[in-house]
Amino acid sequence: MTLIEAVRIALRRVHYSGRTEQAYVHWIRAFVRFHRRRHPREMGGEEVTRFLNHLAIEKRVAATSQNQALCAIVFLYRRVLGMPMPELFGLHRARRPETLPTVLARSEVLAVLEKLKPPFQVMGELFYGSGLRLMECVSLRVKDLDLQRNQLCVRQGKGAQDRAALLPLRAREGLRAQLELATARHRVELGAGRGEVDLPHSIRAKLPHAAKSLGWQYLFPAARPSIDPATGQIVLHHIHETAVQKAVTTAAKAAGIEKRVTCHTLRHCFATHLLEAGTDIRSIQTLLGHKDVRTTMIYTHVMDRGALSITSPLDRQ
Repeated sequence: MTLIEAVRIALRRVHYSGRTEQAYVHWIRAFVRFHRRRHPREMGGEEVTRFLNHLAIEKRVAATSQNQALCAIVFLYRRVLGMPMPELFGLHRARRPETLPTVLARSEVLAVLEKLKPPFQVMGELFYGSGLRLMECVSLRVKDLDLQRNQLCVRQGKGAQDRAALLPLRAREGLRAQLELATARHRVELGAGRGEVDLPHSIRAKLPHAAKSLGWQYLFPAARPSIDPATGQIVLHHIHETAVQKAVTTAAKAAGIEKRVTCHTLRHCFATHLLEAGTDIRSIQTLLGHKDVRTTMIYTHVMDRGALSITSPLDRQ
């Protein structure tokens, strides 16, 4: 077994997400290559520090990237190699910049949504109307949508937390149409002898037949089946996130908006516009799925009443 194979097995044993697995494998490979393919057992704190300092000083990576690389190396030593993490002396931490989120006016948001085509339009409505993250949206299953009770459930969001989300009335028709398309697509897949979808590890072990049930199908399925890396079987995955990102960026340009607009920009608009409408910040924190209210507080700096909601003396009468 190679080192990377051992890393993948250890990550799947503790049920880390596929994106986390991809990131950790990337940083562990970069760590080994940086030291001319020496085995991590032969290296210690000095080599780890040199690699992390290289990322911060020479590569000038973001603070989050350096921290992710450190987490990957900690996982490598503790969970894969069964060794204590070496002491790190002289580590230079990349600085986290104080940046404000880009926020659009409501008219600009509506202009972007109008330029989106199905199924991206209803996804944009969920970014702005429900505050969903990109992966939370594309990962929605049929069972997570309850139009009768007007509910939308986000499963295993950031931090592996479930939460209830707002279901905007404007998005109901688009969601109903998308639900019909997903149902029809599932019938086609079953007729072709396929129809399985990838499942979380615990569900795959307890309910193996759930893979072919309608409830577990993705609300936004991909155009064609793919291979599930966890099982090697052909499954129908969700639409790729890069397709959604490209659609939103293209729609913003078509709407004549010069700001940098992403899927997450619409989520920022959701929080900011709720705050401007008088919604208390604790409720917004819950809807966004933030663990710490200090993360939500950033939106107080981008409200339409100016920084910190203070009126300029020039505007006072």
